[in-house]
Amino acid sequence: MKLKWTDVLEIAIQLAESKPDVDPMSVNFVDLRKWVMELPDFDDMPEHCGEKILEAIQAHWIEERE
Repeated sequence: MKLKWTDVLEIAIQLAESKPDVDPMSVNFVDLRKWVMELPDFDDMPEHCGEKILEAIQAHWIEERE
């Protein structure tokens, strides 16, 4: 299954698994966007991403760590 920007929960899970040493509360949106686009299952257009999507991914990632 290919991930799209709207798959915020699955993206957060994959980030939590691939970056276990990263504190999601300290991640800036530039890095977050780059890391999402580097995920092996990710396949969406960069311009489809906005701040609200990045905020949702970050919030889910924080929840995954807790």
